[in-house]
Amino acid sequence: MPFVDKHMVKIRFSSFRKSILYFFIVLLVFSGGYLLGVKGYRVQLENANKINVVRELPVDKSDVDFSLFWKVWDTLSTRYFDKSKINQKNMVYGAIQGMVSAVGDPYTVFLPPNDNKVVNEDLSGSFEGIGIEIGFRGNQLTVISPLPDSPAQKAGIKAGDFIVGIKDEAKKIDRGTVGITITEAVKLIRGSAGTKVTLALTRDGLSEVKIVEIERAKLNVPSVTLKFVGEGEDVAHLRVIKFGGSTLTEWDKMVSQIVANKKTRGIVLDLRNNPGGYLEASVDIAGEFLKSGSVGVIEEDSNGTKTEFKTQRVGRLTQIPLIVLVNEGSASASEILAGALKDNNRAKVVGEKTFGKGSIQEPLDFTGGSGIHITIARWLTPSGFWVNEKGLTPDVEIKFDETGKTDNQLEEAIKLL
Repeated sequence: MPFVDKHMVKIRFSSFRKSILYFFIVLLVFSGGYLLGVKGYRVQLENANKINVVRELPVDKSDVDFSLFWKVWDTLSTRYFDKSKINQKNMVYGAIQGMVSAVGDPYTVFLPPNDNKVVNEDLSGSFEGIGIEIGFRGNQLTVISPLPDSPAQKAGIKAGDFIVGIKDEAKKIDRGTVGITITEAVKLIRGSAGTKVTLALTRDGLSEVKIVEIERAKLNVPSVTLKFVGEGEDVAHLRVIKFGGSTLTEWDKMVSQIVANKKTRGIVLDLRNNPGGYLEASVDIAGEFLKSGSVGVIEEDSNGTKTEFKTQRVGRLTQIPLIVLVNEGSASASEILAGALKDNNRAKVVGEKTFGKGSIQEPLDFTGGSGIHITIARWLTPSGFWVNEKGLTPDVEIKFDETGKTDNQLEEAIKLL
């Protein structure tokens, strides 16, 4: 999905910062309910649809006027025609979603329990859908990348496609994507295996909207794959598809195979169409190729304070020649990894300019299953470059030849080794 970033990333913080975040979570859980209302509000679940709302005003919110909020709440509750549609629990969730979306950042979102579950399933690598990761270019819903061998990829969907419409006859959905959030889009596009969804797409170079109907499937996407290529099968083609919950475990197994293969003369680290995921995994993997203590990424917070995050592992692949492959579907954590290897002069980057997502989201889970993904900082490559909306430019730019029978970008990488 993901979504995700996508739009779905975290970084390993120092113990102090973790303590601050845990404290923040506790505060939010126990006092977050007071953030709205003439006298604030506190909620207690009574049943699936109804909650007990106590209108009290916390001391630190004494100068906030929520009278309009409660006037609308009461008017809707008493005057709306179909009382069966008045679900107080959903109204609270909707109010919180509106508050979060008011900051205008598509990657900062509140997730009700069902939506939060979908996001967590996506990071685990097992879900049902069409197999695309989505994000935003400006305000336009965009395909970051189709997953390998997914229904989306087989249907011809490409990284960089703009999704302008979503239709699902079975769900009675037919809508455009103006103003849509990532979580809304994921819910509409995802569905049970065997069902169908239709996407309306625009693409650079196409004069007309492209309509694609796709049948959903059950997807179990690995994080890392390995194949030995080249004339002597002496080049490790190591592909990282996404940075999910199982990535580091799968990575260790593949690296052990590379180390055990005495013929290995070089590695092609393939990050093409990798939409990102957990940032801590990208920094950890960078440490496989760099000396311990090398800068993997720089975090800059809202005060302009910069913190360097350095590699900590003893790398097993520090001496083997390395090429990194990227394209416009490489985003977020994969850009961090490529940038770390490029700026530390460990590898040449080959392919096409990357997606350009340079913000850091911290996922927080709350009691009851809901959660929030909140932008807490931006990240910079070790040289201080911010990729956001610009992307990383490869050392060797080569466009993928879709008409060819072979992978011309991979062949170029092998030549450079």
